[in-house]
Amino acid sequence: MNKPRDLGILLEMAERRRDEAAQALARARQERQSADAQMAQLQAYTQDAEARWHQRALVGVSPTLLATHRQFMAKLEDAITYQTQTLRQLDERIAQREAQLREAERALATLERVQQRWQQDWHQHLRRLEQKANDEMAATLHRRRQLPHS
Repeated sequence: MNKPRDLGILLEMAERRRDEAAQALARARQERQSADAQMAQLQAYTQDAEARWHQRALVGVSPTLLATHRQFMAKLEDAITYQTQTLRQLDERIAQREAQLREAERALATLERVQQRWQQDWHQHLRRLEQKANDEMAATLHRRRQLPHS
């Protein structure tokens, strides 16, 4: 049996892919947190604008002011719709990154198991060779003891 090959380079590459996948996932999660914060700001701003509008409406507003308010609120709604789409896209990206990380971890674990198995097989082979050598030496000693002394 030949000494097992070292999978060091393949293991390093698999570790690098795993680390890169973990970093990509972390970046995607950070982007999601930032997008969540932006959404919260948009929603808070919308609520604040509505509250201010209701206060003004109590004293009466001109048709021009009403039209301006409606345009402004429509733009806020557009921004919220866009941000909602962005959040969905980020959720999909996170799911993809998680799948990539799981795959990279699985590939690394597989290589590590192969390397470990090869090393175990090699050590077992060495133990068998040592046992065979010990058995042969013991048999030789036993034969020498069995021979009559001349």
